Amino acid sequence: MEENNPLGNISIAPRAIATLAHHAAIQTYGVVGLAPKSFVNGLTNRLVKDPTHGIDVHYGEGKIHIDIYIVVEYGTRIKSVASSVANAVRFNVEKAIGLPVEAINVHVQGLRISDPDA
Repeated sequence: MEENNPLGNISIAPRAIATLAHHAAIQTYGVVGLAPKSFVNGLTNRLVKDPTHGIDVHYGEGKIHIDIYIVVEYGTRIKSVASSVANAVRFNVEKAIGLPVEAINVHVQGLRISDPDA
């Protein structure tokens, strides 16, 4: 993403936006982790820890689209968790970069039981 102003150009890498989204998603109640987008991506992440794991950022013509792949805590309301993730990511990304996010797609890839004895 690139923006021009009288003092020069500002460039923001998609990886920077993905890192912001990652931190916002992980801190949301009900999210236990981010999931790989595909099998190959899952294998790659096992070898190299990537802070943008589970997040795709696409932008063009000043529009930002973010896809987030999450794993949700079993017993939580999936719709509420997904909505909270989308709101948290939108707020944090827009606050940090000062540009609106057009779309955030939250993909729930699985459920995880944290305490099987409960």
